[in-house]
Amino acid sequence: MDDRAAEQERDMRAGTGQGPEIWLRGPVTAPEADPPGPARARAAARRFSWVGLHGGAGVSTLAAVYGGHDCGRSWPGPDAPRSVLLVARTHAAGLDAVLPAVDLFRRGEAPHGLDLVAVVLVADAPGRLPRPLAHRVRLIEPLIDVYRVPWVPDWRLGDLGGRPPRETEPLARLTGAPR
Repeated sequence: MDDRAAEQERDMRAGTGQGPEIWLRGPVTAPEADPPGPARARAAARRFSWVGLHGGAGVSTLAAVYGGHDCGRSWPGPDAPRSVLLVARTHAAGLDAVLPAVDLFRRGEAPHGLDLVAVVLVADAPGRLPRPLAHRVRLIEPLIDVYRVPWVPDWRLGDLGGRPPRETEPLARLTGAPR
């Protein structure tokens, strides 16, 4: 260690000198000591309310697979998580329902205290979206985070076990679902 580094380290230990300049964002608190015994539990994952923008959007399936509160087509009640994930299918009617719902939040007309986190688009059929529908998705993406869920044949048959599709890893990370 060179003389200057040794001097800085000595000053930092003594609490008198200037250490390296560090900028921290947010409040700084002293670290908590680990309790004796088993390791401390991780912080609780953020919980979400799934809100369908139309019938058959897939809210119940997504809540079962990724966790969270199934609100159906209603706004979350007082005991439900305040963080909202709007859900729509990728057919024309489903995509047409997204922008007006996002606009409700933008104008402050959604129920007080709700936080719109993202829109989840669930494939309405296997394969690629037709160009006109893909264009509608591109109109939504600049306005809010969009998570895409592919067609899952097992889900159609009622088999919600197993891991979520690989393409939904970002959604699984957001919701804290096992991957």
